[in-house]
This record gives sequence, C-alpha cells and structure tokens, in this order.
Amino acid sequence: MKKRQIIMVGFMQAQNCSNYPASWRHVESSTDFMTPHYYRRIARALEDGKFHFGFFDDRLALPDIFASDHSVALKHGIRVVKMDPIPILATMAMHTKHLGLAATLSTTYYGPYHIARTMMTLDHMCGGRAGWNVVTSLNDSEAFNMGAKETIQHDKRYDRADDMMRSVVDMWNAWQPDAIVCDKQTGLFADPTKVTRTEHNGEWFQTSGTFTVPPSPQGHPVIIQAGQSGRGKTFAAEWGEVIFTIQNDLDQAKKVRREMRREAEQLGRDPDTLAIAPAFYVTVGETQSIAEDKYAYIDSLAKPEDALVLLSEVLNFDFSRKQLDEPFSDDELDSINGLRGILDKVVRLSGKKNPSLADFLEHSGRGTVREAPHLVGDAKTIADTLEKWFVEGGADGYVMFAPHTPGAYEEFSRFVVPELQRRGVYHKDYKGTTLRENLGLSGYRTRA
Repeated sequence: MKKRQIIMVGFMQAQNCSNYPASWRHVESSTDFMTPHYYRRIARALEDGKFHFGFFDDRLALPDIFASDHSVALKHGIRVVKMDPIPILATMAMHTKHLGLAATLSTTYYGPYHIARTMMTLDHMCGGRAGWNVVTSLNDSEAFNMGAKETIQHDKRYDRADDMMRSVVDMWNAWQPDAIVCDKQTGLFADPTKVTRTEHNGEWFQTSGTFTVPPSPQGHPVIIQAGQSGRGKTFAAEWGEVIFTIQNDLDQAKKVRREMRREAEQLGRDPDTLAIAPAFYVTVGETQSIAEDKYAYIDSLAKPEDALVLLSEVLNFDFSRKQLDEPFSDDELDSINGLRGILDKVVRLSGKKNPSLADFLEHSGRGTVREAPHLVGDAKTIADTLEKWFVEGGADGYVMFAPHTPGAYEEFSRFVVPELQRRGVYHKDYKGTTLRENLGLSGYRTRA
C-alpha cells in the first residue's frame, strides 16, 4: 500500500491583493501585480516548496453590490483589479518545470467548446500540468458584465454546470491518444477511426462537432472544485478531483471528508480518485513570538468596509441595507442567491436560523484573515497542525491562503516545507512530469 503524503496547493489571485483584501496594504506586499515578474516570483516560490499546483481564483466583476456602487471597493482596493488568468499561467509555465498551474473558468458564462479548447491548449503548453477550477458564477455584477440580465438561481447554476461537464469531458475524450500518425511518406496525418465526433443534446447545451485539440500528456486537465452547499457538494463529489474546502476545526474537517468520500462512492466513483484540501492561512516566524507579532500586524490591516463589500459580493445581497444587530428575515435569506456555503456556515456557527449582520461579520470571517483557520507560529508548530489534520483523516492536502504576497509563499516554502519533509508526510521531490502523476490521481474522466 502506497504511503499517503500531503498535497499542497497555493491559492492565487490575478489581482491587486491576495484573497485577503488588506494584503496590498502590507509593507512587504509587492505592488507590481500587473507585471510578469510578480507571477514568476510566485511560481518560483511555489515550485521551491514542491507545491503540487497553484490555482487562480477568479470572479468576472469587481465588488460593486454594496450600496450599489464601486466607490468603496475602489477606494480601499478590495479585489478590484482582476486580470485573465490564462495568459498569466502561460507566463508562469515558461519559468517552471513541475508546478501544476490551474485557472478558474465559469460554467455559467462560457461555452463548453471554449472551455474545453482553452484548458486543453493550456495543458499542452505546460506539458500536462494544467488544472481547471470549475465555478458557477454567483452574483448579478458578473451577469451584467457578461451581458445577462441577472445571475441564474443557485441550484440551476449547478444543473447547467453538470450539463457543461458532460459536454466538455466528451470533447476531451474525442481523440484517442494514438490518433495522430503524422506519416509523411504515406501522407496520413491522423487515423479518422480514432477520432469521434461529439454529439451532446442536454438541457443547457446542444453541441455537435469534432473537437480540435488532441489529448495532452496527462489526458486532460485536472478538475478542481469547491462546492460546499448541498447541491454544490453533490456536484463536487461527481466531478472534482481536488476539492477545496474551508473548515473551522478538525472534527468538522473529518466529517466533511467522510461525507464527500461516501457521496463519491454512491455516485460510482472510487473515493481515492478525489482529494479533499481544506484551506489555511499561514503566518510563520523563526519563533512563536515573531510569528505572533507578524500576525497582529497582518490582522490590523483589515477594515470594516472589506467585510461588508465582500459579503455583499459573495452573497449577491446589498449588506448596506441592514443594521448591525438586525436579523435577516426568512424572505431575505431565501433571496440570497450567491455562495450558499457561506450562509450555511453562518447559520451553523451562530446557532441562529435568522442570523444578523453582526453574525455574518463574526462567523463568515469574510474580508479578514479569520475566514479560514490561521496557523501562527514557528515551523514546528505549524507542521504539528498540518500533520495532525492529515494523519487523523481531516485532509488529503491543503490550500494555502497568503496573508501577503509573494512573501508568505516564500516563507512557507523556506520554513514549513522542510519540517514536513523531515516527518515523512511531504514529498521531497516531484514524482513525475504531469500534474496528474504528481497528485497520484489514477486515470482521467471518461463517459460511457
């Protein structure tokens, strides 16, 4: 039986800050976030730490739902610069050899052929190291930018995503790996019997044609997912290969991992074909005291506006309409059509069926470095927690949130990774040349 080892993922943003919106205010955060040098530095830091891959989160609009205006977000730099991650990943691929590189593309606004071709092309250009973070866009601002009147209702977004996945996977499997002959003497380029025309007639997509990009060295890009609501969990269990979660404690993480594996089995999947990766912020120092001082500074950078703007964005509800201690009505909660996983989390942690604005601020952690567990300490202390969650069944790996960039990635790779390697729970080198090989994932998705 092969020994389990931690899968490590870097959570990246093609924008002016990390997912912690105050990170740009950090004295050590680089401000050249619109240059290739910035992303090359991140790529080097992740590859130095033998991270399996880094992936770009993305949203198709800046946060402008709070008070129905973009002024607060722009004034405070709350995730307002959002560049296309695909060209950036191509740049990063040129400066790395092993690091997996993944992009977010929305099933709500892109078509199956566009996604299938873009991601398979990227996979070829980085030698089989690409991944696709599958998301369903969540707010009206994105809808307006993409030419729609409003966002699609939550569960229907996942119905559309299911339909999309079936079409994309069919396209990715249209060419057999040995279809290209390229025989110059006979003039035969490809064996037409080994290329299948795809016909998809779904509720949301009807496609008919022959896909134009042969399979990559790893078959097709690794599929990443983060569904946390009831409908989202089912989607993740069916399609996800690496599933990103946010859990507040080990018991909850173990419960979620058990549930995801059980649901995958019920859907006919081998549960070992998916990896569950909870998120952590990490602040490491040479000593506990140094790390705590670093954390106090990082935490002090957040502003109340950050949380209000980001809660409005992610829940597609204008939080400027609510007083601090005013409970949300049943109708208001029913109208929330954003990321339902956050609403479920706030209800669970507050113990209230109708939480108030104050409850959302306290229990969501949105806009702060308390949105996910934050590990603060020296390398040994941080490794203790990561090893414990991993060994006790709370995680197959981790997604690292960076409280400032690119330095937080560099510090983790310099201090924490060697400590995990000494304990034997973290690989000392990459296993292969493709992301799928390095993750230890068996095969790739096909459909009958």
